[in-house]
Amino acid sequence: MIILPAIDLYDKKAVRLYKGDYNQMTVYSDKPWEFAREFYEKGAKWLHLVDLEGAKDGTTPNLETIKRIVAETGLLVEIGGGIRNMEVVEKYISIGVSRVILGTAAVKDPGFLREAVARYGEKVAVGVDIKDELVAIKGWTEVCELNCFDFCRQLEELGVRTVICTDISKDGALKGTNLELYRRLSKEFKINFVASGGVTTIDDVSELKRIGVYGAILGKALYTNNIDLKEAVELCKEGN
Repeated sequence: MIILPAIDLYDKKAVRLYKGDYNQMTVYSDKPWEFAREFYEKGAKWLHLVDLEGAKDGTTPNLETIKRIVAETGLLVEIGGGIRNMEVVEKYISIGVSRVILGTAAVKDPGFLREAVARYGEKVAVGVDIKDELVAIKGWTEVCELNCFDFCRQLEELGVRTVICTDISKDGALKGTNLELYRRLSKEFKINFVASGGVTTIDDVSELKRIGVYGAILGKALYTNNIDLKEAVELCKEGN
């Protein structure tokens, strides 16, 4: 199982929002590439990035920062946040990003998703945010009448290989992750699921690995030192 430490970007800085509120923002570093390099030095191979400005307006204001992270850290980078057209996908792929994550656009514009997967294959992932088994979009502000299992079936049929799956009720709460959800998803689909939201302790990491989940994103638990990144990476190595 791969471990993906997470960095949210805003105004070229590494930040965290409190409950998704842009007015309650903590800045952790104004040199995110150095912040990311620390993750690499602790053994991480992947980095999960979210462009918070891009998520709001569909642009790429942090492109140069992301380019520097890719060039200077040695990490494989996946990026999400407002990727709504092929031009943005191509921009990110061209600077060496390993995987782009389509969110709302994957639900609202299946033609775009189909084209992106046809052109870039495994470099295209989908973020599926879940509230009571329904898919949420637009930064969790809107819940569709779309069952998450039905949606994952559609994604599998389209050839999507990787899905970043977030249980909204668990995200940032530091009260554990939804193991039952990931267990069921892993059984029903031949998709690489990345668990996101509520991964709080090293025991959560251990359980996700046991279930057979492809990856786990570590966000708040890293920033609060609930989980030691080096320990998590070591635990998830093959043979451990």
